[in-house]
This record gives sequence, C-alpha cells and structure tokens, in this order.
Amino acid sequence: MDIPVEELEVLEMAAEDEIEAGAEEAAGAPEPIVEQAGETAEDEEARGGPGPGADLSDEQLVERTAALLFASPEPLSVGRLVGLLERPPAARVRAALETLSHQLEAGPLPLQLRALKGGYTLLTVPELGRVVARLAKGSAIERISPAALETLAIVAYRQPVTKAEIEAIRGVQAGPILRSLVDRGLAKVTGRADVPGHPLQYGTTKEFLDRFGLMGLEDLPRDAELAKD
Repeated sequence: MDIPVEELEVLEMAAEDEIEAGAEEAAGAPEPIVEQAGETAEDEEARGGPGPGADLSDEQLVERTAALLFASPEPLSVGRLVGLLERPPAARVRAALETLSHQLEAGPLPLQLRALKGGYTLLTVPELGRVVARLAKGSAIERISPAALETLAIVAYRQPVTKAEIEAIRGVQAGPILRSLVDRGLAKVTGRADVPGHPLQYGTTKEFLDRFGLMGLEDLPRDAELAKD
C-alpha cells in the first residue's frame, strides 16, 4: 500500500523551504496560534493545586509568561508554565497565552506566539524570514534526500512501523536510510513489534515536529485536507 503522493509532496515542500530559507522555522512561517487545547494530565500534575501564582494579576501572568517563553530555548507546555509560574490555574495560563498572542499580533514587534512540539514559543514573523536567515549564512545546511524523505513520510504516517514494513512499501532496503534518520534525530526506536522475532519499531521525534513546524502528529495533513488545496 503506497503512501499518497500528495502527503510525500507536503513533506518534500517543507524540507525544500527549510533548505532555501535556512532559518525558516525561526521565522515562524505557519500561522500563530488561535485556540488552546483542553487541560491534560500533565497540566493537572504540574498544577498540584493553587500556589502563590494564583495571586498574580492577569497582567502579571501575561508579562511573566512572555518572559519565560522568550528565555526558554525549547517550547513550554501549559503544564510546564503552570509549574514555573508557581501554580496559577491552568485556565488562566491559557488565557495569558491567548492575550499575549493578541498583543503581539497588534503590537509593533515582529514576533508571534506559536504552538510547536507540544508547547508554545516565541518566533519572528514569516515576513522577516529572509532577514533572519542571514544568521545562518555560510553554515552548512543539512539536506534530506528524496529517498530519506520518502522513508520519513512512511515513518510519520505509519508509526510505529518496522523496517520490514517500510521496505515492503518502498520496495527497497531501508536499513541505511533508517539509521541516517535516527542519527539526525528525526526518527527513533519506539519499541518492538509483537510478532515473531520482535523487530524494532520506529517513530518520529520532537525534532521532526520542530523541523516541519508541527505541534503534534495530528497536524500532519490528511487526504481530506489535501483534497481541499
């Protein structure tokens, strides 16, 4: 069973954009967030009941949330923000994120709030992508071959998937390419299949989500979405 050509083209175009722009992901090419997800178990665990952060005003929450997102090298989840802000209600943290997103959109700074890798981060607006890309000028840009991109697409859409299943779909040996994807941090071993021999199963990583500007695997384009384009 082949992976739809349209799905492969979506990942290929994303990779080409990365090669051309260099720092495209830092420029925040996709749209800023517009809504928040429901509370998760992580949120509940991090919250652990109201703390000193519950006494902060809405303005203070927005200000401190912005500072944390600016200072963090990685996206911060709502649960992580709740802990860092000394356990205000998770709903208030989401409201602070929404307010911050609107303030950035209406303000003079070329920044936007983006949902990425299961959390939130501050990125530059896409219009300044080529300017920001100058920071990477002269640096070696990692290229993804068509074969590796096709294999990565199979892993992304079929995970958890074994090497044999990938080879059955592509019709060629997948071992060297899989090792390359694992070495690059785009794929990882997720476990073993419950079949004779218990072969290794592969899935994508947070680096994969970051590279292609996805909040989660549910953001991968599906047939119905591709048909609308």
